[in-house]
Amino acid sequence: MTAELPPCPKCNSALTYEDGALLICPECAHEWSPSSSAAPASETDVGLVVKDAHGTQLRDGDSVTIIKDLKVKGATSALKVGTRVKNIRLVEGDHNIDCRIDGFGAMQLKSEFVKKA
Repeated sequence: MTAELPPCPKCNSALTYEDGALLICPECAHEWSPSSSAAPASETDVGLVVKDAHGTQLRDGDSVTIIKDLKVKGATSALKVGTRVKNIRLVEGDHNIDCRIDGFGAMQLKSEFVKKA
């Protein structure tokens, strides 16, 4: 007999599963403990979870390094490997990093092409 697991407090998905002492939502990757599932979402919500190419969690204000040459639409040159980007801002969507790069201006990057500096 299987116990009914609570829905995800972040996205209300019913597809939650247990992993050790935690409950995990496969749709939004939210993790929480079953004992705190009755708490309000503001207490259990850790916000947007974005990981770099090596699996390190990124936060607003971090500095990252580009790990692959990236072509930029409308620019005459590409962003080179090793370009350091300071003070990133995490956003929802496919390109989940907003930043400003010296010589290029405001950009959006995918987290899979950066590593935490």
